[in-house]
Amino acid sequence: MPEMKRLFAAIKVEPTDAFIEMYNNLKQILGFHIIKWVDPNNIHITLKFFGETPVEEIPVITAALQEALEGVKPFEIKLANTGIFGSYYSPKVIWVGINTSEMFNKLSNNVIESLEKSGYLNDRQNFVPHLTLGRIKEIKDKNHFQEVVAHFSNYAFQTQMVHGFSLYDSILRKEGPEYTVVEEFIF
Repeated sequence: MPEMKRLFAAIKVEPTDAFIEMYNNLKQILGFHIIKWVDPNNIHITLKFFGETPVEEIPVITAALQEALEGVKPFEIKLANTGIFGSYYSPKVIWVGINTSEMFNKLSNNVIESLEKSGYLNDRQNFVPHLTLGRIKEIKDKNHFQEVVAHFSNYAFQTQMVHGFSLYDSILRKEGPEYTVVEEFIF
């Protein structure tokens, strides 16, 4: 059986004090619901999730991701708005949105195209750039939950310059995932 790694390509987000304050407020307000919160130091914008991948495929993936840098220059992202994936009746994830730019869109399209040329087909779902804040296990009061999410829905959290992204290995642990950088890609 080949050695496997749980891989994903992502832009690392460096949370500001204001972001951490908002995150802690949201976590406290929603504290009686059962939500598995993402550690703020692990927040990122996933460009591509590979999942369990044989180690021998890493050189092909890194070559494709290196190719995806072509024509991409540093850009700014704005983290704003909260929302949910799933339905009102069965929310699955609470997230913060990303106000994209032309350069961000170029990068995400380049990643998709370069990987497809290398045999890694794009997911069927539309790409929705976001930061996952928490995975929802149980909502005890749907109206309260919806009111809180709506309250933060037009909130601007932070801006950040992006100079590259990384290929990460995700090691799942009981206390939460541990991410290690396999390769960095700088533009």
